[in-house]
Amino acid sequence: MQAYMKSTMPYLGVQTGPLRKVTKAVFAAHPLASFADWRDTVLELWRKARYREERYAAIELAGNKRYREFQTLDALAMYEELITSGAWWDYVDTIASHQIGELLRQYPAGMKPLLRQWACCENMWKRRSAILAQLQFKRDTDLELLYDCLEPSLASSEFFLRKGIGWALRQYAWTDPREVQRYVRQYEARLSPLTRREALKNVGPHSSKSR
Repeated sequence: MQAYMKSTMPYLGVQTGPLRKVTKAVFAAHPLASFADWRDTVLELWRKARYREERYAAIELAGNKRYREFQTLDALAMYEELITSGAWWDYVDTIASHQIGELLRQYPAGMKPLLRQWACCENMWKRRSAILAQLQFKRDTDLELLYDCLEPSLASSEFFLRKGIGWALRQYAWTDPREVQRYVRQYEARLSPLTRREALKNVGPHSSKSR
């Protein structure tokens, strides 16, 4: 597991299923009464982690349904720390597509300008987070926001940005394949071969399906 993830932090070797079962039981047995308690516990788990699964546990606590009421803009600083200090796809993709995405759903007025800022910043993982924030939105996807978040990274040579752009487009293709085809044609000269392949992976060259 450590070799696959190219991680300097060691693993205990616990698979996702057992990890979630254990953390769910622990969270139920030790409820946290306030936003501050929840945030501080997430950060303590994260900062003091000796094994990668302990950071996965912190992410599980961050997204635990028991604390849905704490998913407000006040949590942004915590998520930004997890994204920038984690700086790897296994952490970032979960936080971006779930927690950051949920904040976008709840607080679009505050989150849209923030994601446009992240999409332009020097930190690659904040850029990737902006790109992937709407991964689960389907027909609720704000295309203008999505394209604004893709634009600053179209010419990037970074693998994780190229892959992220392709993934975001491929995911939206399940909803509107023709729109994704149109976008890829329009920006073909600026998209890497990797991005084009990813974007069109589930779309035939003459597909008209729309889900």
